[in-house]
Amino acid sequence: MEPAAFRKLVIAEEPGLFRDGLVALCQATGRYEVMAVTASGEEAWRHVEALDPDLVLIDLQVPLLHSLEIAKKLAEPISGPRSYRTRCIILATRTDRKTVLEVLKAGAQAYFLKSASGGQLRDCMDQVLEGGVYVSPGVDVQSLFSPDGRSGGDDPLGRLSAREYQVFCLLVEGVRAKEIAARLQLSPKTVDTYRANLMKKLDIHDVPGLVRFAIQRQILPS
Repeated sequence: MEPAAFRKLVIAEEPGLFRDGLVALCQATGRYEVMAVTASGEEAWRHVEALDPDLVLIDLQVPLLHSLEIAKKLAEPISGPRSYRTRCIILATRTDRKTVLEVLKAGAQAYFLKSASGGQLRDCMDQVLEGGVYVSPGVDVQSLFSPDGRSGGDDPLGRLSAREYQVFCLLVEGVRAKEIAARLQLSPKTVDTYRANLMKKLDIHDVPGLVRFAIQRQILPS
C-alpha cells in the first residue's frame, strides 16, 4: 500500500514560540508538509497563489493584509466556476461573539484558539480537510447562534458592519489609519468614513475610549 500523500500547509504567524511549536507539531504528524512560513498576510497570499496548499493557518492579527481579506479571497471564485481549494483556519486569542461570527462570515472554515491543545489542532485540521467547519471548544458555540444572544439592537458591537468592526479592531490594536487602509485594501478616505461611522454607532469619539471599551468587552487584554 502506498503511503498517504502529504497535505500541504502555509502558516502565517508572528515569529516566536507558538509559531515554532505549530510548525513542529504539523511536521511531527507525518501527514503534513509545511510549504511556507511567514509573518505577513501579503506573503501568505502570494504563497497560497503559488503553492496551492490544502490549508492555510493564519493569525487573526497578521500584518500587511488582514486575515479576513484572505479568507474572503479564498471563498470567491477565481474565474467562472473555478474556486481556490485552499481551506482557511484562523488562529486567535479572542473568544468574543462578534469576532468569531465575523471570521465565519468571511468564509474561514475554522476558528482555532491558540490556548487549545495540539490534539485539538489535529482534530481541527482533519475536520476542515474533510469539508467541515471547526470552532474551538473554548468558544461558547451555542451562544454564537442562539436567539437569546445579544442582538444588534442590544449590543453596540452588533450594530457595526463587518468592515466597521475590522476597522474598530485594528484601531484598538494601535494600527494607524494608513496601514488599516493597506491591510483592508481600502482607500484612506474610506477608512476615515468607517472610523467616523463606528464611533457614532458606539457613541465613543476618540481612540482611547475605543480601547477602554475593547478592554471592557474582553476584545483586548486588560
